[in-house]
Amino acid sequence: MSRHTETITVHMALSEYGDAVIYGSTVMRGYVSGTYLKHRLFAWHEVSFYGTELTVQAVQDMEVVILPSEQVIPFFADGRLLEHIEWVWDEACLPFVELAPSLANCIQDKKYAPSLSAFKSGKLQWVWDAEAFTPEELNRISLLHEDEMWDEGLRATFSAAVQDQCYGSEEAAADLRREYPLLFSQNRTAAEGMDDKQWLIAIGWRPDTAPFRPLLQLLEPDEEAPEWRLKLVLQDKQDAAGLAAVRLVEDGQAFGSWPETWTAHIKERSPGWLQGLQAALPARVLHAPEDDVLGKPLSDEAAWQFLTVDSQRLLQSGWLVLLPAWWEAASRKKPKLRAKVRSGEGENAERSSGGSLFGLDALVNFDWRIAIGEATLSEDEFAELVARNERLVRFRGQWIPLDPALVAQIRQMMAGVDREDGLSFQDILHLHLLSNSDDTEPTPQNGEEAQDPERIKLEVELNEHLVKLIGQLGRQNEWPSLPVPDGLKAELRTYQHDGFAWLAFLRRYGLGACLADDMGLGKTVQFIAYLLHVKEMTMQREERRLPSLLICPTSVLGNWQKELERFAPSLQVMLHYGGKRSTSEDFYKEAYQADIILTSYATATLDQEMLRDMKWETIGIDEAQNIKNADTKQSAAVRSLPARHRVALTGTPIENRLSELWSIYDFINPGYLGSLRAFNARFIQAIEKDRNEQRTADLQKLIKPFMLRRKKKDPAIQLDLPDKNEMKTYIHLTAEQGALYDQTVNSLLERMQKLEGIERKGAILAALTQFKQLCDHPALLTKEPLPEVPGGGGLLDTEAVVGRSAKLERLLSMVKELRDEGERCLIFTQYIGMGEMMRQVLHQELGEPVLYLNGSTPKRTRDRMIEQFQSQTLPADEQPNVMILSIKAGGVGLNLTAANHVFHFDRWWNPAVENQATDRAYRMGQTKDVQVYKFISMGTLEERIDEMLESKQQLSDQVIASSEGWITELSTDELKDLFTLRRDWA
Repeated sequence: MSRHTETITVHMALSEYGDAVIYGSTVMRGYVSGTYLKHRLFAWHEVSFYGTELTVQAVQDMEVVILPSEQVIPFFADGRLLEHIEWVWDEACLPFVELAPSLANCIQDKKYAPSLSAFKSGKLQWVWDAEAFTPEELNRISLLHEDEMWDEGLRATFSAAVQDQCYGSEEAAADLRREYPLLFSQNRTAAEGMDDKQWLIAIGWRPDTAPFRPLLQLLEPDEEAPEWRLKLVLQDKQDAAGLAAVRLVEDGQAFGSWPETWTAHIKERSPGWLQGLQAALPARVLHAPEDDVLGKPLSDEAAWQFLTVDSQRLLQSGWLVLLPAWWEAASRKKPKLRAKVRSGEGENAERSSGGSLFGLDALVNFDWRIAIGEATLSEDEFAELVARNERLVRFRGQWIPLDPALVAQIRQMMAGVDREDGLSFQDILHLHLLSNSDDTEPTPQNGEEAQDPERIKLEVELNEHLVKLIGQLGRQNEWPSLPVPDGLKAELRTYQHDGFAWLAFLRRYGLGACLADDMGLGKTVQFIAYLLHVKEMTMQREERRLPSLLICPTSVLGNWQKELERFAPSLQVMLHYGGKRSTSEDFYKEAYQADIILTSYATATLDQEMLRDMKWETIGIDEAQNIKNADTKQSAAVRSLPARHRVALTGTPIENRLSELWSIYDFINPGYLGSLRAFNARFIQAIEKDRNEQRTADLQKLIKPFMLRRKKKDPAIQLDLPDKNEMKTYIHLTAEQGALYDQTVNSLLERMQKLEGIERKGAILAALTQFKQLCDHPALLTKEPLPEVPGGGGLLDTEAVVGRSAKLERLLSMVKELRDEGERCLIFTQYIGMGEMMRQVLHQELGEPVLYLNGSTPKRTRDRMIEQFQSQTLPADEQPNVMILSIKAGGVGLNLTAANHVFHFDRWWNPAVENQATDRAYRMGQTKDVQVYKFISMGTLEERIDEMLESKQQLSDQVIASSEGWITELSTDELKDLFTLRRDWA
């Protein structure tokens, strides 16, 4: 009894692409359906998911199953089929089914090779090694070859299986390309004269059993043969120095002298050499085959073509080429045009009477040097060689290649520089800083594009003096040390001393500076030390004294005046601000008597013409980000003012865009980064849009010499800072605040003439509150609603709100800066209305949560606020980094060590209360230095009380600390002296 349930005859053919077209039939039913067949024939075929993924197609009155080409050999080699079915192979496909295991073994044992015929037609195909088969198997292959369709399909399916199993992964394909690059060469002409064996040897697939390797050698002209020539030589594989010259003639016969054992190999290979050379080399270098094919001397032009073009084609064809030893170095080194600075240039960079002799626009004399290969030529030598109109010239015993295209570039670049004027120090600095960059041309001007990086680079060779100068620009340890000016009433920390010396060092060479230290590191005192140094140097040299100009935001004008009075009382300070400021002749007369003039950005813009007519020793700009928008009138006005030296102070040189950096640099060193259009094309687009790392590195190299940026987290800085650093921030009143303050003072003094006793004391205490509220914001006194953005859904008009309070303007600027550094802060105020106003303004301007804790905050809410503020794990859009607190509700009992900045927006009469509030951040668990800022409105009661607290004049600590009651006991005249607004800051 048979164990088979049915018998299926399988019919198969291979398509021209190697796919198997399979259909089945039975005696009883005829053709079976494709679905029925594939589920049974491929029941064990895991690759096709047991037949389910195979395609079934209708052909006339039957259905066929399509087995992809790469799966055909593996499937039939495996041979696992359902045993309850009797499988019968038709006569046409039986030889292939029997051959499949041997074909699979060929693939597994890597007994295959690329096809030369496929290579010639631009394809990659694989053929089996006939030596891997038995005579019986070769007979089966022969039978299949007799059928054209089976022959083509068999080759295609074998090639597909090799490609899939051996080179199907990206890694394997990459390995194949790396190991056999000639297999993927686009130059297929060299293969025309080779048979399969020669070609496989040429591409490295088969080992070359010959004891030699053929080389094509280019010989230089010498005394015996004064022309360039080519020669075919055979190199002994055991002795690389053993070379045998060969002459190729008609029919590829070779003549020459070589070891007898080489003869058979040479006879076998020489016809292929001739055909290969004819395919790879142009006719201009070959003779007719009956002569020595390489006996024709080469012209200078032909030798150049062989070095630059023909030799590369030969290498791609699998030939080995022996070129002169000097050529490798010459071809690897692109010619260089170098401007050699003459000895002594730049040594007179010190200032003399009449101004600086140096600066970025200083012209430096130089001589041209042209480096080609290993040779360095002077301008005259280069011109002499070019005049010979040769591409390969002999100079000082060595050959020099003169590529016409590169020679033209060199001549064009030399012609583009006016030798009589020389190069500017700015050009020299650019060339030196970018010497290892892909972009070493001087900064393009007037919007033109940067040079093509494939062009020859212009380089600079510095003299001894400029090597030292530029080295000092880039290395802090080489900055010249300077003594602290005698007039400075402060002890500079080490890094502050370095910063002041750096400013003075750049001034010495007429180079602008951007001091970009973190907020709180003392940029102000460093600049003041610099101003004192400038005054001392002017006096020592008996030069005419010129004033300096400092431009800053209106909100910090008072702070600068206070700091100058405190640290440099010897400097004559003039304030140029407000409606009563000096104009025209009075201004010039007063200005030339001062050492430093203070003004605001708005005033500098209004008085641009008058300030531009002055001769300034130094122009400094504080909070330099105020000129970040180059197109604004304010930025253009400030950048237009002339000065011997320019200094920018900022904690945030870039807030959002690189154009802001350009604006600051165009102030300190006009033209250094080119025009804004050129800077945009060269850097902004490449960095902001394309994230080009090379252009980012180039820009960093260019800006580094003129920017000093230290951060509080820098180890050297942290070691130098105290644990708690307290700073008083002096701020003026706006015109509105000043007017309301005067009205309040006058009203109080009038009432003092009439009131007595408890009523008098009550009026004084009420006025105290009004004065302090006015210093914070006028709206606290007027009780008016805050303006909103029309149609803004309840959003505050923050510009209008902030513009009415210099304190709020300054706070917003400082909080933005510390948030840019990723740090957190606490802000203390006495007034609930002020706290709420700050919360709304900061929330809108920062775009992040801002907490506000006061006496009405429920305990549960209060605890949640503290937990949120201290958190390190909340998502960025939920993490609060700014917390506003009522000094009474939040001044004690809280642990808020996540903050390391503390602002006292308004002053408390008791310093101990302020210190307790500060200690919310400055306590156990704090890992950073804490910066404390105490805001003081200049000319007001706040400043007078602060002075009393500092000097303890007439009052003991106990009296001052107890309460505000002592003020109510003052006489009317004493009250007038205490409250009256000092007019300088009205």
